[in-house]
Amino acid sequence: MSHGAQARPATAHSSEALGGTVRIPGDKSISHRSLMLGGLACGETRITGLLEGEDVLATGRAMRAMGARMRKDGGEWIVNGTGNGCLLAPESELDFGNAGTGVRLTMGLVGVYDFESTFVGDASLSSRPMGRVLDPLRQMGVQVRAAAGDRLPVTLHGPRIASPITYRVPVASAQIKSAVLLAGLNTPGIVTVIEPVMTRDHTEKMLAGFGAELEVETDPEGVRAIRLQGQGTLRGCMIDVPGDPSSTAFPLVAALIVPGSEVAIENVLMNPTRTGLIQTLLDMGADIEIRNPRSAGGEDVADLFVRASDLKGIRVPPERAPFMIDEYPVLAVAAAFAEGRTVMEGIGELRVKESDRLAAVAAGLKINGVTCEEGEDWLTVDGVPGGRGLGASSPSAMVATHLDHRIAMAFTVMGFASEKPVTIDDASMIATSFPEYIDLMTGLGAVLEVTDRAA
Repeated sequence: MSHGAQARPATAHSSEALGGTVRIPGDKSISHRSLMLGGLACGETRITGLLEGEDVLATGRAMRAMGARMRKDGGEWIVNGTGNGCLLAPESELDFGNAGTGVRLTMGLVGVYDFESTFVGDASLSSRPMGRVLDPLRQMGVQVRAAAGDRLPVTLHGPRIASPITYRVPVASAQIKSAVLLAGLNTPGIVTVIEPVMTRDHTEKMLAGFGAELEVETDPEGVRAIRLQGQGTLRGCMIDVPGDPSSTAFPLVAALIVPGSEVAIENVLMNPTRTGLIQTLLDMGADIEIRNPRSAGGEDVADLFVRASDLKGIRVPPERAPFMIDEYPVLAVAAAFAEGRTVMEGIGELRVKESDRLAAVAAGLKINGVTCEEGEDWLTVDGVPGGRGLGASSPSAMVATHLDHRIAMAFTVMGFASEKPVTIDDASMIATSFPEYIDLMTGLGAVLEVTDRAA
């Protein structure tokens, strides 16, 4: 949703048992990287299953603005890249809308080029800190002009020759790691990223698939050293994007908490760095059957069969957070229907997402009758099995989404199982990551009303 567009409130109502088979749209993380590396590589890259949400399309527009050619042919995207080191200076600002992953990774990719590039976004993205990506770029010789607090708009101008660095990521963040590695593609010598805690590894896998010289070593303590030889040749390839586990989370949790539900979810990415939510729900007693595990394009994929379950509150291991950071909002909703208390720790990263997700989740739960407590990097939720009494106390009690698609979807899921309706102030931004969400959920039997009146 672009800033200033009319809000579209939505109300989710208690639903009958959900049922059916759905196929989840392509993974957002892999889709972003497919367009970036395809747009940079020599030759042709063909992508099937690309997520065509607003965030990913913003990345595509940015790559086009720097010389890549892209077209859609039926269900396939065909990308002709510029060749590594041959991006062109954009003639105007690169507008990423709400796409945090897109803007941070593209800053890394483009920042080391000896030309000027300016990055802008919507109100939500412009409020988010970019310093953790800009700091290593500064070390590589990039000149940075940014709004207060290293926020957008950001203008970068790379040096004539970028400096290869060894960079230890200060927090578990795939975005920081990826931005540095992508900057290394146009840097002479070897760029090394030290990662104390492993995060999603799509960038490393995809760089190798495009032919980059890259090696990964893991020491006995689990610290990973990722070394990339810069200024190599990338070659176009075939990519089949598996279903996004972060999008899967919403029909998955809905099927678990709406009584009597049985839902099959096909083509889900099962990369071990992305399955934290599934493991956590299994720990809570969820009935999730993993069927037909297979490999597709170097990634693990499977189908899930989910049945409504009586969940139990647990302590979620804080070391699991990097493998499910985007799924905590909907996990908190699942916890609201579990027996007992669920404790989530080590989740301070939620405060620098599309919104302060930790505060937004806690506020939304409280509006809908859930007892919860929020700390600097933790959240506790006391569940109400069956959702008795949960939901808005009045029609005017709306969940503030703060232009955050995951907050919006999480609280619609809550409404499908709570006794009273749950209303969110705006459903527009759901299209940034999951344009099919409303049709997919109503197709399973969920009751969701969206209006076009101003909130």
